[in-house]
Amino acid sequence: MADEPTERITEAELAVMEVLWDRAPRTATEVAEALGEARGWGLATVKTLLARLVAKAALAAEAEGRRFLYRPLVARDRYLGHESRRLIDRLFGGRAAPLFAHLAETEALSEQDLAEIEALLKRLRA
Repeated sequence: MADEPTERITEAELAVMEVLWDRAPRTATEVAEALGEARGWGLATVKTLLARLVAKAALAAEAEGRRFLYRPLVARDRYLGHESRRLIDRLFGGRAAPLFAHLAETEALSEQDLAEIEALLKRLRA
């Protein structure tokens, strides 16, 4: 799998990627059905998003008869890592600590979040 797509993925495209990260390969119809009523998109919209993602080298499209099967070329964890790094670089000067401080100060972290972060820090220090 590739490290990252050739261009940024939009929020709408990310919804399509999530469906395919969950299970692939899928047809355009299957992707549209998986997105369901939550997005209210028709098949034409989903096909447009799939075509964009193929052009961005985020998806592969393989012909199977009269339809195409789509699968991710970018692993979800790689994508999340890349986008997380971009966020930290852009908004927090490349440092993660100010991000966590901001989240804690604005009460965006629950007690469960704090417990999970503490457990992670303990594992990393061990």
